[in-house]
Amino acid sequence: MAITKRQAAELAKQAFEYAPAPEATDHVRIQPRYGLFVGGRMQEPHSKKRFPTINPATEQKLAEVAEADAVDVGRAVDAADKAFASWSRMAPSRRSRYLFRISRLIQERARELAVVETMDGGKPIKESRDVDVPLSAAHFFYYAGWADKLEWAFPNRRHRPLGVAGQVIPWNFPLLMLSWKIAPALAAGNTVVLKPAETTPLSALLFAEICQQAELPPGVVNIITGAGKTGSLLVSHPGVKKVAFTGSTEVGKLIQRSLAGTGKRLTLELGGKAANIVFEDAPLDQAVEGIVNGIYFNQGHVCCAGSRLLVQESIAKPLLEKLKQRVSTLRLGDPLDKNTDIGAINSKAQLEKIQGLVDSGVEEGAELFQPECKIPERGYWFPPTIFTNVSQSYRIAREEIFGPVLSVLTFRTPAEAVEKANNTPYGLSAGVWTDKGSRILWMAERMRAGVVWANTFNRFDPTSPFGGYKESGYGREGGVHGLLPYLELS
Repeated sequence: MAITKRQAAELAKQAFEYAPAPEATDHVRIQPRYGLFVGGRMQEPHSKKRFPTINPATEQKLAEVAEADAVDVGRAVDAADKAFASWSRMAPSRRSRYLFRISRLIQERARELAVVETMDGGKPIKESRDVDVPLSAAHFFYYAGWADKLEWAFPNRRHRPLGVAGQVIPWNFPLLMLSWKIAPALAAGNTVVLKPAETTPLSALLFAEICQQAELPPGVVNIITGAGKTGSLLVSHPGVKKVAFTGSTEVGKLIQRSLAGTGKRLTLELGGKAANIVFEDAPLDQAVEGIVNGIYFNQGHVCCAGSRLLVQESIAKPLLEKLKQRVSTLRLGDPLDKNTDIGAINSKAQLEKIQGLVDSGVEEGAELFQPECKIPERGYWFPPTIFTNVSQSYRIAREEIFGPVLSVLTFRTPAEAVEKANNTPYGLSAGVWTDKGSRILWMAERMRAGVVWANTFNRFDPTSPFGGYKESGYGREGGVHGLLPYLELS
């Protein structure tokens, strides 16, 4: 039986009711207090200071975490430096086995890690379960394969590890960013001191348990917790030979200035304001799904989020109708519910930043759309938001919001699309939606973005390098390219 356009539109507007499907938490054991993982064991902090880590969906305290001071940072770097002597000389095939073991343990503890990631960060459990944890295991598996093949990765060149790597990761993908950084560092023969974000330290501390399970030699991986001051102490420590930072552009600039002239290797993966470009020949339903995934995945807490939607004028109206219908079906609520599409904002501070930028968009004249959405009484929440009638001069089109907020602009020609897409200080990622392969290649060649997705968005693979241009940082993580920052080649 044929379905008319009117019937199809009515079906699209229907919202399905879902019974609650909460993920069990009884298999997760979060300790009330955590120390610092230094030299292969948990230690009490010299600072004697602790801070709480909060579940952003309930505002309840999950645990108290140590705040490392200069002495604690020094101990961690010393432990890593001591371990480097034996780890760097270890047979590469043995190093490879340790990485394979870690990958397997992540898989074995996948449910536990996914629940902790969701409770500590606020992201939906289906994203932690289906994206973060599997990709984390895959990165260790991938670099385990390279650990004993470096002479083939860099033929006719001698390679040696650098030493101690100081790594600082953000709160949006705690376990995945940990894997992006630790796996290539260890495969190359370096040792690591890692500092997770102060709002999401728990998955890193669970990873410390995995290191113990894998019987990783003491000091090869050290995990210290704390706020920005702890991170500053780590990157400036003279014993650190390589710094890897993922976070805001502002902090990245501070790190770059502080390390100038020190001789330390540095890679930065910073902010973004990605353009998701839809041409008139694109499959609209597929594009709508890509737009939703591009900006509302992980509540928009993604450095490469497609927060600017550039739509060809001839299809702007039908595309926006479909997009608003689709956004109206997104389910906001308990991140541990398997039906939830949009979870909690990571912190009160981030929520206030998002609200401030949204208010500026309204004040500057953009048209706001938010679907009817029941906001839970406790926790930090923000509904999926679409802005139309946006000018390139508006703050919402220029600044990284890092939330579920989409700014829609239009264009007429491919050249105009390129010009608008590149009109940003950032250059991390972009998306192109079109039926023409030649147009994809033409656009990708002209766009100043480290990653250009074609008819998809937010697709990651351990074999593929990721990184940006301009104020989005420099250096690449993933693929063979991810090994380069951790090796001295001659």
